[in-house]
Order: sequence, then C-alpha cells, then structure tokens
Amino acid sequence: MEDETQDHLEHAEHAEHAAHAGNPFLITVSVTIAILAVVAATVGSFESLETAEAINDKSEAAYLQNKASDQWAFFQAKSIKKNAYEIAAAGDGPNKNDFLDKAKHNDDDSKAIQAKAVELEGQVDAKLHDADMRAHRHHVLTLAVTLLHISIAVATLSIITQGKRWPWLCSLALGGLGLVAAGFAYV
Repeated sequence: MEDETQDHLEHAEHAEHAAHAGNPFLITVSVTIAILAVVAATVGSFESLETAEAINDKSEAAYLQNKASDQWAFFQAKSIKKNAYEIAAAGDGPNKNDFLDKAKHNDDDSKAIQAKAVELEGQVDAKLHDADMRAHRHHVLTLAVTLLHISIAVATLSIITQGKRWPWLCSLALGGLGLVAAGFAYV
C-alpha cells in the first residue's frame, strides 16, 4: 500500500506548477492546498495517537481484569479455608479455639482481598470507558481527515481547470467541515 504522504506531495506538485503560472488566484489555491495538507497531517497525527491510546487502554484493562480474577480466586480460597476451620471448630475438639482464630483470620483476609478485587474491577471499567472514548475520537478524526483529504483533492481541481473558483470554494467548505469534525472529536 502506498504511503499516504505521497498524496500530499502530489498535490503540492500541482500547487507548485500553479505558482509558476503567475495567476494570483492559483497562488491562493496553492497556499490553500498547503494549509489544508498541514491541517490534515496534524489531524491525522491526533487520529493515530487516539488509536494507540485506545489500544493501550484496552491492554491495561485486560491486565487489570487478570489481576482482579486472581484476587477473586484468592478470595475464594480464603473463604474455603475459613469454612473448613469453622467445620473443624464445630467438632468441639481440643483445638477448637485455634480453629476459630484461624477462621477469623481467614475471614478478615478475605474481606481485604474482596475489597482489592472490587477496586481492580473499578479500574477495569474506567480503562474500558477511556478506550471507548478514544475509539470514538478515532472514528470522528478519521472522518475529519477524510474530509480534509477530499478538500485538498477538490482544491487541486481549481488548478487543473486553470482557475475555476467553484472547486476552490467547495474545498474550503469541505476543509471547514473537516476542522469542525476534528473539533467535535474532543467535545
């Protein structure tokens, strides 16, 4: 697949040819193309950053979920031990008080472990929420970059048609929509 930066170079080449033609309007179109290319590259960078952060947040959520699962398994083990010591204490043997102490100790431990597991699950939910938000931003920024790239191509039509204004005006409208879309990604 061809590098997207090549598209910008091709449009810049059209703009360079237009600048040599000496037509002031075509120079304006060339400057517009250059500005739109810079804005598209900038918005594209934000899109890439949001994608990377969404992937990172999902990865951290999976890691935290594993830690929470480990805590729940540990909680269950402590609960089983507590129940075993309570059953042993119910036999009224000589170690009854020792068994009750161990049951109490395991009960206290299990409460702390449960609290840690619940805390980790809260962190998982927060990371998943962040990932969803970043994925949404990515989609909106993808639309914005697409609109900006289309606006660059449409502006180039002004050069190809040797000074027709309608493609340039359409490119300004599309570029404006792209900027608005990029802004909405962070609202």
